[in-house]
Amino acid sequence: MIKNGLDCKEGVPKNLEKEDTAVARIRPPKFHPILVVIDMQNGFCAHGGSYEKFGTDISIYRKIIPNVKKIIVACHELRIPVFYTQQVREASGIDLLTRIHRIIPRRRLEFIEKIRACVRGTWDAEIIDELLPTKDDHIVVKRRDSAFQDTEFELWLKSIGADTVIYTGIDTCICVENSLREGFNKGYDVILVEDAVASSWQELHRATLDNVRGSFGLVLTTAQLIDMLHTTKRGASAFRLSMEYL
Repeated sequence: MIKNGLDCKEGVPKNLEKEDTAVARIRPPKFHPILVVIDMQNGFCAHGGSYEKFGTDISIYRKIIPNVKKIIVACHELRIPVFYTQQVREASGIDLLTRIHRIIPRRRLEFIEKIRACVRGTWDAEIIDELLPTKDDHIVVKRRDSAFQDTEFELWLKSIGADTVIYTGIDTCICVENSLREGFNKGYDVILVEDAVASSWQELHRATLDNVRGSFGLVLTTAQLIDMLHTTKRGASAFRLSMEYL
C-alpha cells in the first residue's frame, strides 16, 4: 500500500515498522511514576543521630534535604505517590547482617557492633522532621539495603499501576543503588535525581551516577525533573518523557 508517498502496512509508515525504539524516539512513551525517599532518617541525617555519634560527617547527607523537599512538594502537587523507606533493626539484633554473613567489610562491621542505629520504634529510626511524611504517603520498612527485599514495596507499586521509580535519598552507592538495580531487574524504569542523593564516598557516588546513565535509566537534576513533570503531565497519573532526556 502506498500512502502519501510512503510504503505502509495498515497505515503504519514502513520506516516505523522496523523497531519499536524508532516510535519511542518520535513519540516519547507515557510513564506512571512514584517517588521514593530512601532512608532520610534521624539516625543517618539528624544531629544527635547514630551516624553523627559514630563520627560520620552528616553534612553531605543534610545538604540534599532542600532538594528532596522540593521534589516531595512537586510530587504532592502533581498527585504522584510518595514512598519513604525506613531502615530498621530489632533491639534483639535478630535481623542483623552478622547473624547471616561471615564476610562483612570492617567499616560496616564496626558500625553494626558499636552503634545500635535505627532500632525499630525509636527516634533514631524516624524520618527527619524536615521531610515528615503526610497521611497520604507510604512508609516501606526494610531491614536490608534494597527497598524491594522482603518488603511490601513491589506489591504496592503493582497495586497502583506504577512503572517508573524516581530515586532520592541516601546512601547513593549502597541503599539507593541496590534499590534501583533490583527495581530495574524487576521491570521498573529508573530516574535518579543526582542532586537529591548523597554518599559519604564521593568517588562511589559519581560511579553510581555513571552506572545509571550508562546502564539503567535517566539521571536528572532536581530542576530538570520538576520541569519535566510539570510540563509533560498527561491525565491523572501519566506523564511523557521529554525528548531532550531520551
